[in-house]
Amino acid sequence: MEKYQSKLEAFARLLKIMDELREQCPWDRKQTMESLRNLTIEETYELADAILDEDMQEIKEEIGDLMLHMVFYSKIADEKQAFDIGDAIHAVCDKLVKRHPHIYGDVKVNGEEDVKKNWEQIKLAEGKKSVLSGVPRSLPAMVKAYRMQEKTGQVGFEWENSEQVWEKVEEEIGEFRASLNDTKEKQEDEFGDILFALINYARFKGIDPETALERTNRKFKSRFEYIEAHADKPLNDMTLSEMDALWDAAKVKEQ
Repeated sequence: MEKYQSKLEAFARLLKIMDELREQCPWDRKQTMESLRNLTIEETYELADAILDEDMQEIKEEIGDLMLHMVFYSKIADEKQAFDIGDAIHAVCDKLVKRHPHIYGDVKVNGEEDVKKNWEQIKLAEGKKSVLSGVPRSLPAMVKAYRMQEKTGQVGFEWENSEQVWEKVEEEIGEFRASLNDTKEKQEDEFGDILFALINYARFKGIDPETALERTNRKFKSRFEYIEAHADKPLNDMTLSEMDALWDAAKVKEQ
């Protein structure tokens, strides 16, 4: 354990500070799990932004912020005599050992896919009612679709190759086009099917669709802000072709 000593000391320092804040700070004393929830979600997205920015200093800070939140929840639970941070850490350690029998047991695996399949099978054996039961309801829709596809794929509910998935994308596009004279609800259903199929195709190609879309969002924002910064008249007075010319200039600048 000597190699972990400095890290253990840092964690102990955080636990001590949390105790002091909970006892002495009016704001910290007031917090509940419910009041912290939205702040934790915000911190998670800040970490996600820092990862996309590849900003290691910011990543370090956001990891610390999230670590504080985990300690905070555990402190509140300890006050309720429900569990403490040690219980939470031991629980995840026990789970990791149990779900990695190829490391802590005698199970043999041939690669990452075998590990994922074993993980899902072990979860079902633990009493999970569904392969999908571990997918949080409040996940963003695109991330949720990806995770559901990934999990059901682990138990064999999966296309054989990416060509089949792309055929499904084209099929869904055709069904959407056919629905354009139907109700908005029907169009929405068919459009959702296109997105779901595209997410599945991205997964087959090893592309994270959430990251891909966020990169496009950032690119769009940067190029549009370039138009705003370099326009020689109000945007409402510009033609689309004039704005397109600035858009193209922004693309050239990126290169």
